[in-house]
Amino acid sequence: MNVLSRLFAGGFAKKKRLLSVLLAAAVLAAALPLSVFASKETEEKIKKAKEEKEQTENAIEDNQQNIDSMNSTKNSLQGELNNLNGQLSEISDNLSRIEDNIKDKQQEIDDTTADLEEAQRIQEAQYEAMKKRVQFMYFNSRSLPVEAFFDSSSFGDFLNRQDYIEALSAYDRKMLTQYIETKESIAEKKVVLEQEEEELQGLRDEALSEQGRVSGLVSSTSSSISAYEGQIADAEKTADALQAALDVKNQEIKALEAKLAEERRLEELSRRSVWRSIGEVTFAEGDEYLLANLIYCEAGNQPYEGQVAVGAVVMNRVMSGAFPDTIVGVIYQRGQFEPVSTGRLALALSRDDATPACYQAAQAAMAGQTTVSDCIFFRTPIPQVTPRYTIGGHIFY
Repeated sequence: MNVLSRLFAGGFAKKKRLLSVLLAAAVLAAALPLSVFASKETEEKIKKAKEEKEQTENAIEDNQQNIDSMNSTKNSLQGELNNLNGQLSEISDNLSRIEDNIKDKQQEIDDTTADLEEAQRIQEAQYEAMKKRVQFMYFNSRSLPVEAFFDSSSFGDFLNRQDYIEALSAYDRKMLTQYIETKESIAEKKVVLEQEEEELQGLRDEALSEQGRVSGLVSSTSSSISAYEGQIADAEKTADALQAALDVKNQEIKALEAKLAEERRLEELSRRSVWRSIGEVTFAEGDEYLLANLIYCEAGNQPYEGQVAVGAVVMNRVMSGAFPDTIVGVIYQRGQFEPVSTGRLALALSRDDATPACYQAAQAAMAGQTTVSDCIFFRTPIPQVTPRYTIGGHIFY
């Protein structure tokens, strides 16, 4: 019979009470977290959470040291990059001066070449003129003195004409020698200028090579800086994630410490409280239905003895002064039973998943039967908890 059939099977009052139980279950289930925990387990969780917190803090510290180291390396690279850029600027300025000097030297060479060509032309012209005069005097060497004698107005004039001819010959030789020397001097100057230009070209090649080398260093250093910036950004994201994880872990520790305090309070209160007898417990319509489905969720795959034990834990809490005094109140108490928080109990209630054995175990527990004495906790085994009873896959304490 499903839950709706049960609602309409009895009288109106019974329907109303069962509906109230189910509505309370639906409202409380959304707000209630995890299953039953003992103080020792919570202490172990706190210990583990603190260890994880310490690990996270160490990871944050290591990550920060890594960030500091990368920032230091990045700053060092930035200084190196600034120095390289300064060198590159100096090399570029020096290269620019060398280029200007080469241009000036090329202009000097062009001017010297033009002077050399002009000197060559003048030398050749002087040589041709002198050669013609020499040829003229050679072919007229016999008649020229006679003509000069008869054409002279006096003997003195004749001598003057002879001196002129000799002076002209001497001048021709002198000028030819001078032009040759000038041409040779210009040619030597051109050779020197070409050597100087060759040296300047060598300096330019060296400057270009150095410029290429430094430019390569600038490029590789810039790439390294960019890579470090990316790594630093990733590390900072990691730092943010670690800090967020640390904040979560701190909140978890705070919640676990609060939970531990509450568990210890309940344990102490349970030890000091006066327990009611089963006869003093008042059951509401639908309690058996609710308890049977909880037993199904918690111990449906356990032996019948273990199912009774789960029901007995609920009833022990109902009878203890440290817990609510109703089955509904105990089952839906905040933070106690996992099927409540996960919605499994609500689903089981909606379909009435409880087996006949679960109903039988619920009836036995509500009648005061127990296979675990006055235990008020149960769970799957863990090393941190010493059980009073072990039944199937559960320990009871």
